[in-house]
Amino acid sequence: MRRAEQPSRRTVLTAAVAAAVTASAGPAAADPEVPMTTDMTTDTADPARAVPARTVDNRAWTSYGDWCSGTAKGTRPVAGARPGVVIATPAGTTDYTDPHTGTTAPWEYGTWTSPAHRLAVPATEAIVSWNAHTPPGTWLQAEIEGTYTDGTRTPWYVMGRWAAGDQDIRRTSVDGQSDGKSTVWTDTLALDDPSTGLRLASCRLRLTLYRRPGAKATPTVWRLGVMGSDVPDRFTVPASEPRLARELVVPRYSQEIHKGQYPEYDNGGEAWCSPTSSQMIIEYWGGRLTPEQLSWVDPSYADPQVCHAARFTYDHQYAGCGNWPFNAAYAATFEDLRGVVTRLGSLTDLETLIAAGIPAITSQSFLKEELTGAGYGTAGHLMTVIGFTADGDVIANDPYAVSNEAVRRVYRRREYENIWLRTKRYNASGKVVSGTGGVCYLYFPARPTAAQSKALAAVGVRV
Repeated sequence: MRRAEQPSRRTVLTAAVAAAVTASAGPAAADPEVPMTTDMTTDTADPARAVPARTVDNRAWTSYGDWCSGTAKGTRPVAGARPGVVIATPAGTTDYTDPHTGTTAPWEYGTWTSPAHRLAVPATEAIVSWNAHTPPGTWLQAEIEGTYTDGTRTPWYVMGRWAAGDQDIRRTSVDGQSDGKSTVWTDTLALDDPSTGLRLASCRLRLTLYRRPGAKATPTVWRLGVMGSDVPDRFTVPASEPRLARELVVPRYSQEIHKGQYPEYDNGGEAWCSPTSSQMIIEYWGGRLTPEQLSWVDPSYADPQVCHAARFTYDHQYAGCGNWPFNAAYAATFEDLRGVVTRLGSLTDLETLIAAGIPAITSQSFLKEELTGAGYGTAGHLMTVIGFTADGDVIANDPYAVSNEAVRRVYRRREYENIWLRTKRYNASGKVVSGTGGVCYLYFPARPTAAQSKALAAVGVRV
């Protein structure tokens, strides 16, 4: 989180995009094989009626059949309890110059390209996320190519160069990618001017897997997904009715007790809301770091696992720990965990997840007076939703707290729903800036229960 109205890089860059939105295209016919999250719009003949309007499309490649359906050059699918794609006989060798170290090194590589996916919701934005194992000496690159509704195509956009560790390359997003119709802002591909009606109609994803020449090690990618969305342009959202009272027991960690720690990873404190929230849910699912993994952390620091999460979610181009897919990928480095980035349509979606025992990390921006009891305003902040009170209010582990004990908060339902789901808001200067439109990280078991699978499917996430 950046306190008050100091905008993050993402907020600065996407504000211009959000401000350009003056109309939303109608939803396309649904693809029956792709579950959707829903939002509510008003029937013009009867304002009291609400009808579902699709705003989000998720597509993930996870099964052996999925990996066999793509185009492989130097890679092959692997079966088993957790199917994936690995390097086979490399397609070639290339040099990569790390922009953050200046080091040039040769790498063997192979590629896997997905079939084209028709977006059931022609999209103004797309976010790619992945789950992978990258042993030392390996890394991966994820890309997206889109086809616009006018029939033209985007270039192949790099959505991340990633490794679980940081000994081989520096984990990084790539700036400066645009074709005059769309632009990559850190981790999000966004249409430059959605008011024209132009949308992404379909897309393909491409993985490039790298390893040191002659090595036997290989990255393994278990999950590759894209979330396309066209969330209506709005300052306020429809209210949902409470239907669940339940609280999950999730560890509580404060980001603020780390203020000033590790300037090389954005200095702790207000900048660490995302990794702190991620670590809470990772540990809820049983993820633990060993003393050996934590041995690099100053022993005088409390909760060294939060420092570790910050280091291993850090994006060296963004210069922060808030890259959404990097956080999901970090969570999936823990045994038997998966992580995805999506958008949800209402607090009803969150209630569905909480009822199945699945907490969620939500991203929101607000003025101090817009969230009663928070005591601060922010241009971008992550919190962990862990339950709902009997009155339907949101129970959140808010990492912006003076201590771990002070992390648990209860926020008014209507206020929380609006600050999380809106796409536009006014900042402290009265300027129109962007909101996240329901962005959410979901971490869940690689082998979820039937109830968990049903809940995830209900909010549009394929397991």
